[in-house]
Amino acid sequence: MKNIANGTGRRKTSVARVYLRSGKGNITINGRTIEDVFPLAELQSVVKAALNLTDTASKYDVLVTVRGGGINGQAEAVRHGMSRALASLSDENRKVLKANGFLTRDSRMVERKKFGQRGARRRFQFSKR
Repeated sequence: MKNIANGTGRRKTSVARVYLRSGKGNITINGRTIEDVFPLAELQSVVKAALNLTDTASKYDVLVTVRGGGINGQAEAVRHGMSRALASLSDENRKVLKANGFLTRDSRMVERKKFGQRGARRRFQFSKR
């Protein structure tokens, strides 16, 4: 089966590659079903949000490979990639997805730990004497 569209989604340290194919609405993530990868209903709804918003949930089969980060970051990376793939298909999809902020890359990342400190911002305890 041939891919109709693809998109790359990112969130925190997660990267998702999303491929859309014509089909019945099956979502396969890393060779497993969506229920296996994201057991929480909240995360499943995050992943399916772009499809539900554009009314294309039963039009396409979605094939995803996602790496890095935790399950929250991965779910949002999949949503971002799916949104990009759907936006490349039609301008109508793009308008709806952009209005809901699904095409914007959430750039918030964990700040790195600095040398000579206990954490990113946390200092060691100061002692005057």
